[in-house]
Amino acid sequence: MGIKKFRPVTSTTRFKTAFDFAEITTDKPYKPLTVIRKKTGGRNSNGRITTRHRGGGHKQRIRIIDFYRKRHGEEANVLTIEYDPIRTGRIALIEYKDGTKNYMLAPDKLKVGDKVMSGEMAEIKVGNHLPLKNIPSGTPVHNIELLSGQGAKLVRSAGGVAQILSKEEKTVNIKLPSGEVRMFPFNAYATVGQVSNIENEKLILGKAGRKRWLGVRPTVRGVAMNPVDHPLGGGEGRTSGGRHPCSPWGQKAKGLKTRKKNKMTNKYVVKDRRK
Repeated sequence: MGIKKFRPVTSTTRFKTAFDFAEITTDKPYKPLTVIRKKTGGRNSNGRITTRHRGGGHKQRIRIIDFYRKRHGEEANVLTIEYDPIRTGRIALIEYKDGTKNYMLAPDKLKVGDKVMSGEMAEIKVGNHLPLKNIPSGTPVHNIELLSGQGAKLVRSAGGVAQILSKEEKTVNIKLPSGEVRMFPFNAYATVGQVSNIENEKLILGKAGRKRWLGVRPTVRGVAMNPVDHPLGGGEGRTSGGRHPCSPWGQKAKGLKTRKKNKMTNKYVVKDRRK
């Protein structure tokens, strides 16, 4: 797995980089575990744009990932390591002894032919899915459940890794990639290891069109608009807007705290990521 560069024969390829996909073992997904991804263009059921800068892009099929791994005590064989078009990390196709196949997030260093397992009896090995109470302190983990049985919610993107710091009576303290230290219940599950495709952060798209292939439309600066379109718009010549950076609806864009002070889950945050 690595990043490849291109000869600078054009201005686009001068800085452009791409994956060499050396770790990918097949170029076709397992069709029964995929569905067509429907595009909305950022519009809701009334046809109004509720999420800006979305539209276009390649056609994609969603891979149905098993974030629960509820077949405890059953060993599965890794068949393939695959590319997922809507995910930065790689995915792995696994097969159980009865022939059932599932997709899971592929941790770094997981290879075809490896065996993976979930449940309390699983050993501490990359790709195994265990309750936090059974994982030793200091172990790198990803694919973490917020509540037991809820399915993994946290640390799922490329290169993501969290670390178990300590264990208390009924909770486990985990340091998340953001720097936040948070309490998790003893019975919540997590996968051992780090999410694959660690070098994803080094990728350089190289041109605007490649961003459009991903379904992302251009973002126009507020200061380049007219006063009727944006609070920062207008002015004779170039101007910074004369007010604090904000959205078209006046929501401040830098420094405004939007988390509720009385949010129910505040009690689980041991250390804020900003401190």
